[in-house]
Amino acid sequence: MENLKSLDNLIESLYKLPGVGKKSAERMAFSLLDFSEEDLKEIANSIASLKEHIHFCPICGMITDIDGCYICDDKNRDESTLMVVSYPKDVFSIEKSESYKGLYHVLNGELSLSKGMDTEKLNIPSLIKRIEEGKFNEVILATNPTVDGETTSMYLAKLIEKYGIKVTRLAYGLQIGGNLDYVDPLTLSRALEGRRKI
Repeated sequence: MENLKSLDNLIESLYKLPGVGKKSAERMAFSLLDFSEEDLKEIANSIASLKEHIHFCPICGMITDIDGCYICDDKNRDESTLMVVSYPKDVFSIEKSESYKGLYHVLNGELSLSKGMDTEKLNIPSLIKRIEEGKFNEVILATNPTVDGETTSMYLAKLIEKYGIKVTRLAYGLQIGGNLDYVDPLTLSRALEGRRKI
């Protein structure tokens, strides 16, 4: 059967999304055929307006749709603590926990030779500027617990230590409800390092 160009183009476009395989892209494309024309226009308009209205906060690097950002503009935040994360989605995850009330700094990536991400491509100069100009007592490094995330954290810790600010790293541990025999060695090691008195 001859392929339909419009459908093929849609499948290829959906396939570019992270975590979407060829089969998933096909299923999504065929599902969209069942949508009303009005719903499809709404989806298309939402995608088109994304780059038009969303930009990075000039202070912290978080995505925003206003001049600053909702976190930097919030005067109720603890301005003595700064959490450094790799991506904007990390801020959303941490905010959902409702356990952190300080400020953020988003690197928009992690150091990775294989992906061509070096210090020049990350939001590091503005981080150093904020540390030099701010009154932070603590910088929390909350990059991902991966090789790239650990490399980024170690690099930043060395960079920040000369400012005499306390630098901490998020503790990584065991999942609630999990079994020890299913835990990978790195997670178990991190859980032991992050142990505390009860």
